[in-house]
Amino acid sequence: MKVLVATQKPFAAAAVRGIKDILEAAGHSVELLEKYESQADLIAAVASTQALIVRSDKVTAEVIAAAPALKIVVRAGAGYDNVDLAAASGRGIVVMNTPGQNSNAVAELAIAMMIFMARTQFTPATGSEISGKTIGIQAFGNVGRLVGAKAKALGMKVKAIDPFLKPEQIVDGGAEPAESLEELYATSDYVSIHIPATPQTIGSIGYDLVSSMPKGATLVNTARKEVIDEEGLLKALEERPDLKYITDVAPDNYALLQEKCGLRVFATPKKMGAQTAEANVNAGLAAARQIVDYFATGNVRFQVNK
Repeated sequence: MKVLVATQKPFAAAAVRGIKDILEAAGHSVELLEKYESQADLIAAVASTQALIVRSDKVTAEVIAAAPALKIVVRAGAGYDNVDLAAASGRGIVVMNTPGQNSNAVAELAIAMMIFMARTQFTPATGSEISGKTIGIQAFGNVGRLVGAKAKALGMKVKAIDPFLKPEQIVDGGAEPAESLEELYATSDYVSIHIPATPQTIGSIGYDLVSSMPKGATLVNTARKEVIDEEGLLKALEERPDLKYITDVAPDNYALLQEKCGLRVFATPKKMGAQTAEANVNAGLAAARQIVDYFATGNVRFQVNK
C-alpha cells in the first residue's frame, strides 16, 4: 500500500525515519509531503494514496474526493476535528487518532502555563504560588489525569468533571468529582480545559462560567479555541480585572484581549501542546503502527468515525 505522510508542520527527522522503517518493514511504500504551501498541494498528492498520516493538516471533503483509493486516515495526535468525518464515513474510510501519545507533553504545558500566569508572565511583579490552590479539570481523560497528578504533586487540590465518567472513576483517577460544571468553575482557582471541539462544546465556555470563578482565578486552555465564547470571555475579563486567561490557541480577538487586559492574557505564538521531541516521535510511530495493524488484521481500535 502507498502511505502518504502529509505534514505542513513536519515530524522530527527521527520520527520520519521511524515511520518509514515501520511501514516499509511491513511492505508498504512511503511518500512525504512536507511544508506544502496550499491545500491544492495536498489534493494533488493524495490521488493514488491508500493511507494518509497527518498532524493538524486539513483533510477536507475535497481532499477525500481526490483520493479514490484512500482507505484509512490517521491523525497523529488526539484531536481530529481537522478531518471531515462525515465525508470519510460516506466513502467507508476509517479515521483514527493516536490517543495518549501527546498527553504528557500537553499536561506539562498546562502546568507550565499555570506557573507562568501565577508569576505574572515572569515579569518583576510579585506573583503567587500554585501550591495550596484548587485546580478544576474539565474532561478527565489521558491529559486531564496527567494534569491532575502533576498538580497534586505540586501541592494543589484537584477536582474534575467528565460527562463520560462516573464519580467513582474520577476518584480512582485521583481527583474529587465536581457536582456540575458550574460548581467546578465557581470553586477552582485554576480551570484546565481538555474538551474536544464538537457541536455540543463549541462556544460553551463563556461569560457565565468565567465570571463565576473565584477572585484571582486563571482559565487555562490547551484544547481548542472554538470551545471558548470569545465575546463572553472578553466581557468577563473586562468586568473582573482579577481574572486571567492563558491559551495554547490564540483567539480571534487576541489583539483586543491584550489591549484590554495586558498581562492577564497570554497566547502561545503557535500551538505547542504536542511540540516536544518525545511526543513528536511517539505520535508518528503510533500512526504508522496503526496503519500496519489495520491492513494486516483489520484492527480499528482507535477509529473515531464509527
